[in-house]
Parts: sequence; C-alpha cells; structure tokens
Amino acid sequence: MSTSARIDLPNADGTWTDVRLNEPREWTEHPKPHSSRVAFAAAHVVAAPLGDNTPGAPAAVDWESTLAFRRELFRYGLGVAEAMDTAQRNMGLDWNAVRELIRRSAEQARAFGARIASGAGTDHRDEITTLDEVVEAYAEQVGFVESTGSQVIVMASRQLARIARSAEDYRQVYGTVLRQVSEPVIVHWLGEVFDPNLAGYWGSADVPTATATFLDLVREHAGKVDGVKVSLLSADHERDLRAALPEGVRLYTGDDFNYPDLIRGDSQHHSDALLGAFSAIAPAASAALAALDEDDVATYDAEMAATLPLSRHVFSAPTSYYKTGIAFMAWLCGHQPGFTMVGGLQSARSTTHLARIFALANEARLLPDPGLAAHRMRLHLETAGALR
Repeated sequence: MSTSARIDLPNADGTWTDVRLNEPREWTEHPKPHSSRVAFAAAHVVAAPLGDNTPGAPAAVDWESTLAFRRELFRYGLGVAEAMDTAQRNMGLDWNAVRELIRRSAEQARAFGARIASGAGTDHRDEITTLDEVVEAYAEQVGFVESTGSQVIVMASRQLARIARSAEDYRQVYGTVLRQVSEPVIVHWLGEVFDPNLAGYWGSADVPTATATFLDLVREHAGKVDGVKVSLLSADHERDLRAALPEGVRLYTGDDFNYPDLIRGDSQHHSDALLGAFSAIAPAASAALAALDEDDVATYDAEMAATLPLSRHVFSAPTSYYKTGIAFMAWLCGHQPGFTMVGGLQSARSTTHLARIFALANEARLLPDPGLAAHRMRLHLETAGALR
C-alpha cells in the first residue's frame, strides 16, 4: 500500500477531512488464553446477504462468516461471550437462531481449546405474566446452554423487569435459577443505557439500593457464581462493587468507556473482561493483555490507550445501537462480505458516525488491509450519496 493513499471522510458538521491511510500493523497472534486476566469478547452475528433480515423477520445468519469471526477472536487468546446483546439479543436475533449460534460456537470453542460463555435469558417467551413463568423460561435456556458444554451467562430479563414489583421478586427468581445450575455462572447486570427496558432492575431505580440487592444475591449464592458482568458505564461504581464481592467471585467489566484502567486494576483489585469492544479491537486487546501477562504495565497502558477513542465512539449515545459500529468495523476489516445486519440494524447509525469509525480504526492501525477498508468506505459513502 502506498503511504500516500488517502480518503476524504465527511464530518457531522458538514465539513470533510482528508485522512492518510496508515500502514497496517503486524499483530502477534496469541492462540492460548491470557494468564493475567480472563477475557471474553462479546461477538456479533453476520447477517446472510440474501436473507430477509428486515425488521421483525426471523434472523437469517451467515454461519460461515459468523463462525470464522469467532475463530479470529480465538487466534488472539480471547474467549467468546456468545449470544449476548452484541449479537442482537432482543434486537432481531430470535431464539431459534440463538440456539443454533450457541451450539455451533460451542463446537468451535472445543475444537480450538477456547473458552466460551453463552447468554441464557427469557426472551423466547414474551407472554410471561408470573414469576414462576420467568423461572421456567430461564430454566429452559440455562438447560440448553449447559447441554452444549458452554458456561452460562444469566442475562437480565426484560420480562422480569416488566412484572417484578419488588427487590424480593428478583431475589426469588434469581435464587431459584442459581440453585438449579450445574456449574458456576456469570450473572449479567445490563444497565438501561444499553437497554431502556431494564430500567429499575433489581427492584429500584436508585443504583446504590439496586446494588445492595445484587450483592445480597451474589453473597447468598457465591458458590454458584463464577463472576458478575456489570454494564453500567460507571468506573467508580464498578470499583466499589468488585471490592465488595465475595472472595473468588470475579467482576467482568462491561464498561466500554473505561476498560483499560478497570482491567489493569489497583493494588488490591482488578476487573476481568467481557466486552463488546474487544470484538472490534481484538488484536490490540490481545497485545495489551500479553504485556500485562509479563507485568509490562507501560506497554499495556499504551496498547489499550490507542483503542479507547474508537471504543468510546462506537458506544456513544444512543449506546444500544453500538452493534451497528461493531458490524461496520468487521466489514471494513474483511471479516464479512457485506454491511447488512439482522433486523435491518445497519441503518441505526449515521454515515458520518460510521466514517468516524473508519478514521479512528485507521489511527489505531486496526485495519488489516487499509486499501480494502478504504474501498469499502467509499462504496458506503457512494451508496449514501455522500461522496465529495
């Protein structure tokens, strides 16, 4: 690639920026899991290009590209957090597709000796009206995930949030589910910034009150909880929470704005990782974690710092649409044939937002083939009628 290669990108204010393409970086593969931290990347699904992936239609998945992307994550020592919100749970990915996704991904993880944890929720039964029905729905999905050999992630339930009337309702449901699991699970607290339907989860809109309920639950069932994944985008809350967790219970950060500091930790505590951002920055995240494995904190900090502007932009408000940026990044990097998404979600971000993703990925040298990425960016701009 010529070092003089350039592309004009539109800005949100109507101006244009002339961007020089950076040379691609040769990232070191790391096929074994990292030793200093447990790290999962929450992976997206690739929509079938000819599938009827219109809003409300059943998901049509490009299985070859979807599984190839998971193998790409395994190459860098990352586990896969499967069938989570990054994969469009509750935003187009239906239960039939979820089951097939978890089954296929678990097989891939076994073949590569990689770690996998998969989301179990209640989203296949929207007609739920009682707490017992919530428990039954959780039990069905937990049982399926366990049958594939994957670890379970107990996801937040929109159905429970809709019918629960108190913190005790949450303790009753989660307590029953945790008593039934075969192996320790990850309990996921997804904040309303990611899903407004989960406002007031754990029985209160007051975060300290909700946190107290959450901690009581984890302490009571600590033997069945491997860790908790918290996605509230508050670094201070996460630090306080991880310090209060029972011995041996991990905190998997879901903070795509502050993950470098939280994963590095302090003299007493650190967070592990379960991040949608890691699916977009996998080679750089791996390089950072490899440095941390060697106690090279300076290199860790430098590697992670280079990724943060991209992650913060991808997850900017409205944060629930971050999946569009994740899929666009995968397309730019050649990991999928087209920029289409389940449920038509490729329309959820503006052309200038996506152009900024290109610019920031280029700055972080995360485009493995800058020429291909620039070609695809121009195609997108031309389709949008935005070529200069």
